Amino acid sequence: MVGDEGKKSSLAVPDPPGASASTDVARSVFLSYASHDAEVAKSICQFLESHGVSCWMAPRNVPAGALYADAIVRAINEAKALVVLLSQSAVASSHVGKEVERASSKNKKIIAFRVDPAPLTPALEYFLSESQWIDVPALGMPAALTKLAEAVGQGSSAQPRPVSDAKADQHAGKRTKRVAVIAAAVAIVVGVAVALGVHFWSSNHSITQAPAAVAITDKSIAVLPFTDMSEKKDQEYFADGVAEEVLDRLTKVPGLRVVGRASSFQFKGKSADPAGIGAALGVAYLLEGSVRKEAGQVRVTAQLVEARMGSQRWSDHFDSGVVDVLKVQDTMAAEIARALQIAVEVNAAPRSSIKSPEALDAYLRGLQALDRGSQEGLESAVVHFKQALSLDPRFAPAAIGLARAYVWIGTAGWQPKRVTFDRARDAALLAQRLDPQSPVAHVAMAAIHTTYDWDWTGADRELQQASALGPRDFYGAQVAAWLAAARGQWDEARQLAFEAIALDPLNADLHGTLGYVVYLRSGHLVEAEQSLRRALQIAAEYDSGHYFLGESLMLQGRYDAALAEFRREALDAGQLEGSAMVLFATKRKAESDAKLAEAIRVNGTDWPSGIVGVYAFRGEKDHAFEWLDRAYEARDEDLYMIKGDPLLKNLEDDPRYKAFLRKMNLPE
Repeated sequence: MVGDEGKKSSLAVPDPPGASASTDVARSVFLSYASHDAEVAKSICQFLESHGVSCWMAPRNVPAGALYADAIVRAINEAKALVVLLSQSAVASSHVGKEVERASSKNKKIIAFRVDPAPLTPALEYFLSESQWIDVPALGMPAALTKLAEAVGQGSSAQPRPVSDAKADQHAGKRTKRVAVIAAAVAIVVGVAVALGVHFWSSNHSITQAPAAVAITDKSIAVLPFTDMSEKKDQEYFADGVAEEVLDRLTKVPGLRVVGRASSFQFKGKSADPAGIGAALGVAYLLEGSVRKEAGQVRVTAQLVEARMGSQRWSDHFDSGVVDVLKVQDTMAAEIARALQIAVEVNAAPRSSIKSPEALDAYLRGLQALDRGSQEGLESAVVHFKQALSLDPRFAPAAIGLARAYVWIGTAGWQPKRVTFDRARDAALLAQRLDPQSPVAHVAMAAIHTTYDWDWTGADRELQQASALGPRDFYGAQVAAWLAAARGQWDEARQLAFEAIALDPLNADLHGTLGYVVYLRSGHLVEAEQSLRRALQIAAEYDSGHYFLGESLMLQGRYDAALAEFRREALDAGQLEGSAMVLFATKRKAESDAKLAEAIRVNGTDWPSGIVGVYAFRGEKDHAFEWLDRAYEARDEDLYMIKGDPLLKNLEDDPRYKAFLRKMNLPE
């Protein structure tokens, strides 16, 4: 840390008269923050003080009648450390810069609690270059706050305790005190997360402009997994399917923000209080429910819970035959909307009818398999959706599910692409015919146009049609982000990825999209690393996550860490290609050659673009262009991301590269 008394610049603040005199109460930590971050700063201060660390922050601790600047300088002089709440607003704030420089000139410990990746000014970079950093996006809020408490020297030993209750604690029963302390600490962590717009598993801040924090409005809801109440407990797939259908129906209610399934179902089988879930998902209400299915009859019970207080806002139960259970969701959605004081027409978008309980059963099993996201799950989903359509050829939701499953399989490269995407196209067109009012069917077609057809105009058209039919869900925002990134429209792609994450904050695939489709290809390597780490934190087996994380580390020059990540990846998902690049970068060409030869043998047919990346990274242009042509002929699923690919930098000044972009109808 810079602490030379002689290195004072124009930012320095002179000692006020009497600056060395003690204040009424010596403070352990001076909290520096921009006025825009006041609520966040208050929550952090509350957290530290609950851990026995006293704080000084303005204007709270400026004595009445004192000169503001004098009080700040005096407090910094007497502080044990300065904690700077580092955000885009703080970077732009002159007084934060002055406070940091003042602390540095007094040899104070400086701890940067960084809540977004805004680039530092030269002055801040100078004074913070050797300070202690706590990176909230990388660690997650609870871990970051714990590390902060430890960094100021008392967090590892002090027990969380409300400071104001210190004397009263001496007379309280141990059990009562422990419960109150834990509740207070949890409430503070939740408060900081809400104030920042940062969820427990995620943070989504832009490089140049932080996305708007997700305000927890009274028109926001998450549908939690419904409980299987059947006697044999063998209807979990049915209960999950009913919950997902309710969620899908609620997304069609204008003015209601509905969190996606991947996030709300993270809490399946876990014990968590409503306030914590609501804060983690950024919603005001939770819908809980249960399903009992026996002898051809179904009872669905549901209750709407106000998350912050845990109080019930609405509850009801619905009885129906199995084939009519989907219609129950229409009624339920309308009642919930009315409970939230949202006007909605019950029959504005009639639910597709279904003819047989067997078709419904196959469809709901398909939904459960689709949501697993694995190759086995998706292939099982295809079987179930096909079965549902064979039993009821006019059941549009099964056609939509089939289209999404095929798109997912195709973009992952798990089956021959031409066959898979042709089937996806057929299913999407069928869904559009069966349900002309479905936005998702158009989004699925846009995904096909983007990742396989490279028909950017067609993808645009489908997304516009989807938007005209209803609110954009997380999948629509994700596909739109793919399209914008394919065209090199990075700002738009980033905002769309933020939008998708706001709608489904604990969806690993969305954080992956932000990381490797947007950040990695727009040159923001640190932010790519953070997003990919979040994806892997949410889903440890996130497909190709270790490969793309390794790529971001390699491009930062962190070769040992990159090689470790590549080695954690599967052989057919980038382990060999990534290792070949790192070995080349570390002057081990013979080993790199061996890995590249193995990669060609194992993945050359299914993933030629991976071989392109290795050859381009190694500067072997002729081989790279040879494999680029192979990738084009194979309709490689990654070619839509060629624009801005950092592995291809060595090709960009070659006329063949520009010619290839023109062949893909991409701007040069």
